[in-house]
Amino acid sequence: MKLKGIKYIAVACMMGLALTSCDDFLDKPATDKYNTENFYESDAACISGVNYLYNSPWYDFQRGFIKVGEVLSGNMYWGSSPYLNFSVNGTDQDLVDMSYSLWAEIGHANTVYNSLKGANASESVKNQCMGECLAWKAMAYFFLVRSFGDVPIVHDNSVTLASGEYNSLHKVQKADVYEYIIMTLEKAMELLPKAKSTTGRIDYYCAEGLLAKVYLTKAGVTGTLNNEDLQKASAYAKDVIDNSGRKLMANYEDIFRGSHNVSDESLIAWRWKYGAHWTSQNTFQSDLMPAGFDENGDCWGGWGGPSADLMDAFGVSPADNPNSRVDTDVRRKATIMMPGDYYSYFWRDKTIPKAGDNKEISNNGQTNSGKNGFEICTFYYNKDYNDAATGQFQGPCGAQNVKHAYGDQADHQAELGEASGRMAYSLATHILRLSDVYLVLAEAEVLQGHNTDAKALECFNAVHQRACPNDVAKTSLTFDDIWKERRLEFAGEGDRWYDYVRRAYYDVQSCIKEIQSQRRNAIWNCDEVYKNWYQSGVWDPAKIQYDTQTAAPNITANSFTLPFPTEDVALNPNLASNAEAEHVDVRSTYSY
Repeated sequence: MKLKGIKYIAVACMMGLALTSCDDFLDKPATDKYNTENFYESDAACISGVNYLYNSPWYDFQRGFIKVGEVLSGNMYWGSSPYLNFSVNGTDQDLVDMSYSLWAEIGHANTVYNSLKGANASESVKNQCMGECLAWKAMAYFFLVRSFGDVPIVHDNSVTLASGEYNSLHKVQKADVYEYIIMTLEKAMELLPKAKSTTGRIDYYCAEGLLAKVYLTKAGVTGTLNNEDLQKASAYAKDVIDNSGRKLMANYEDIFRGSHNVSDESLIAWRWKYGAHWTSQNTFQSDLMPAGFDENGDCWGGWGGPSADLMDAFGVSPADNPNSRVDTDVRRKATIMMPGDYYSYFWRDKTIPKAGDNKEISNNGQTNSGKNGFEICTFYYNKDYNDAATGQFQGPCGAQNVKHAYGDQADHQAELGEASGRMAYSLATHILRLSDVYLVLAEAEVLQGHNTDAKALECFNAVHQRACPNDVAKTSLTFDDIWKERRLEFAGEGDRWYDYVRRAYYDVQSCIKEIQSQRRNAIWNCDEVYKNWYQSGVWDPAKIQYDTQTAAPNITANSFTLPFPTEDVALNPNLASNAEAEHVDVRSTYSY
């Protein structure tokens, strides 16, 4: 465990309201100077005191969220990144920041939870806020155990600090860590209201959705699938689906627009807020979109993008003629930006001009020129549209990202009612969606051998047919059906690697084989073909080639556990990869 992370927990105990008093993702009372003894004096103060757990401590996780979830899994190509070729080590800064962020969230959640116990507020609001603290603590531990495997448990900051053992903690066996997460979520559910939140706060069913996913993951942690865990995963997921009052959004693309930061689909999300203070804001667009995508000069992500393998999964290729490309899945365009794709919600204040030689840019016969909105080749090749146009398509596999992008100032204003800033915007990041709970139920039933279970079919078909409305509903499911569906549904959302981790617990060889067979390399010469098409209207993809020279990554069973930061291991040898983790009976050792 990162010593800096442990120190941060100590600071969290002592700093009281240093962050809370200057942050809000929701309404907050006027504040002056507070400490933990005098801040929690009303319902409004309690609610405000929890707000920053939805953003600031998570800030340093953003880059790791993509590199681990998407690059490591083969969904994104990110140049020479060690996450692409499985060479990441304990000195990697994004790994260090990720670890720091997760422990910071746990430390702050513990601090606020204990402070709320003595709050001068109504019991219902105190319970709600304490439940939110525990749900966020559980989420942080869920990321930790799936990323690093066996990890220490810090149940109470003050107890850990008083013991003097904060720099000599032992790792706890991951099966016990999962049990601790479950215990934490059970307590959160005792405290949280069942009424559906309409403001983006975590309620009972949000925590229960996470509990269902935790049980599905825990089911294989011993090396073989535990049927009782699978049954619980299915039962908890079913309760959310049947009783939470939530429905899937009709239009998939709408989930990721700022005007839908809060929706039935979003169960748990980082609720970023530009303008509160640094670290409360979203910065994903900077890492994922090309230079010039907004007016703030803060985008540098054009040289990374969706992988060849992800495009294969969606059934598309850079060699497809943009004028006749056939998309059978609406999620492709909402995830992977390719030539000819038109986005009305990006650059809504700019008109797409005609291409070179007065040619039209079109996709499937739909003319884009003359409309307000965004098209990627026009962005790169036409200075009348983008005065910073470089004349070179950057996407290393012939495509760019879509999710986590808000667009330009006009788009941020239209969707969120406020301006954006440099590396600072308020687009929410959804980390548990309702469709995830649907697919958790389907997977749990199929892993039990219930391939024709009516509820599993209903859930799977609801998710799939929203994306592929022309497909016939399934009458029987396989694991491979759900495995692929999860990839397409959540591509770009930081979750795919954790699907591999869950499966690797009990079927590691299948994971290794699949990753080794992925097309994880660059696709060459897309720029030349795209530019010629844009300028002349002639589509000649013969020069587009996949890099077959770069070898497949060396992946082993150990690759599914990330190393602890090197500095942490040096300061605390109990965290070394060869240090034995302790078994802890968490139910008898800890209580809330």
